[in-house]
Amino acid sequence: MEVLRRSSVFAAEVMEVFDRSPTDKELVSQAKALCRDYINSRLIRAGVSWSKPECNVPVPGGKLAEVSAILLRLGDELEYLRPAVYRNVARQLNISLHSESVVTDAFLAVAAQIFTAGITWGKVVSLYAVAAALALDCVRHAQPAMVHTIVDCLGEFVRKTLVPWLKRRGGWADITKCVVSTDPSLRSHWLVAAVCSFGHFLKAIFFVLLPER
Repeated sequence: MEVLRRSSVFAAEVMEVFDRSPTDKELVSQAKALCRDYINSRLIRAGVSWSKPECNVPVPGGKLAEVSAILLRLGDELEYLRPAVYRNVARQLNISLHSESVVTDAFLAVAAQIFTAGITWGKVVSLYAVAAALALDCVRHAQPAMVHTIVDCLGEFVRKTLVPWLKRRGGWADITKCVVSTDPSLRSHWLVAAVCSFGHFLKAIFFVLLPER
């Protein structure tokens, strides 16, 4: 009974966060939980084994679980439109995965470029797809610890860049409004812009990351 009572209290607290305006800290914490879930889903799909997630970290539950499911679904759409763009990101950026600073700088450079012309949910989904693709590259190259670095990096980017935008929309639950049809043949037009621009700025980022000669 005590376990059930605690579960009910936790569920109530989760719902309370979504019933009121979320704080900056909550938005960042949720962003990281969503990122861990997104990455884990992509690693499982790729059949890649890695160490278990960190202990005592929040996992999507309640309304956040619904947000996570929609984020993954929209990510599927994005990757379907241009599968090559979200594969072998490290190779496309020509970076080493053995340096935390290199991986962090590369991810932040790509993240900043994604949102140069403004913020949309399509671009947010693109950010998560890049994070997962880069995390998959790291695990495949025997650098599983980098997964947590990427999650933390995404959280920091959200804190500095996306939090005001998220607060104006009432938080992460606003992404549920993007799902307007269950027909898989209807590709969301708002995702197309995110995909079309990504291939171009990967090349731009490549030159930014080149060492000075």
